[in-house]
Amino acid sequence: MFTEQGYIRHLFIKQQHKSTMTSVEKINLKIVHGIEEDINANPISPRQILIVRYEDILEFAIPPGELRENIVISGIKAENFTPGSVISFDSGAAIRLTFYCEPCKRIAHLVDSLKHLQAKRGILGVVINSGTINVGNSVYIQTDKFPALPEKPYERFLEFIVKVPAGKVVTYKQIIQAIGVDNSYLRAIPIYLKKTSAEDYPIHRILDSQGYLIKYVSNQKRKLELEDVKILAHLDLSSGSNKYFVDFSKYLYQIHELFLY
Repeated sequence: MFTEQGYIRHLFIKQQHKSTMTSVEKINLKIVHGIEEDINANPISPRQILIVRYEDILEFAIPPGELRENIVISGIKAENFTPGSVISFDSGAAIRLTFYCEPCKRIAHLVDSLKHLQAKRGILGVVINSGTINVGNSVYIQTDKFPALPEKPYERFLEFIVKVPAGKVVTYKQIIQAIGVDNSYLRAIPIYLKKTSAEDYPIHRILDSQGYLIKYVSNQKRKLELEDVKILAHLDLSSGSNKYFVDFSKYLYQIHELFLY
């Protein structure tokens, strides 16, 4: 484990979708939440915060804030700024770095090729200890504190689903948030389920966002009942058959502390 010190050069928050980043002098980090007053705060997301090294954006002459980052740090070597590391501050606040932020078309105008920003667009993270941080504060980085999350969404899906305990269920929407992808990935979940069905993963614990059992999992009703999950039914008038569902208030997996340990 290696500890290195740098400092905060810039801070930004985004308060509304489609709005520009707002430069601020301080931000409040809140555990199981993210940045207070920031639109990306989400208790179950691995991408509450985006942190970039100033040295990386300087290389491409990109102005601070243009990568939609929240924190710009300086003085930390690239080889120590890696997923799995922990960034901490004098206030006691701390952030777990989860995985590299993927270059996307929204920032394509900033460089000749998005390939140049691979692993340089910054690293996403989650707040693991609350506190206030200010521009100019010292930053400390400790490497290898946590396992890095996989870069591929499907691999993050597999890591997540094995953490869902017997007797609990999760929804498509929870999965999307917990693996840190856009809502457009909802259409990918059935593909993931079909791909995983032949392997020993507990995909029977996945429901659609309304709590209904899904057609992509064989013997789902029986498998859930074997875990003491009570399956309810109501008549679907359009098909004339029963539709089975689960009471979220009793069986939904509460995953707010997913990335704290």
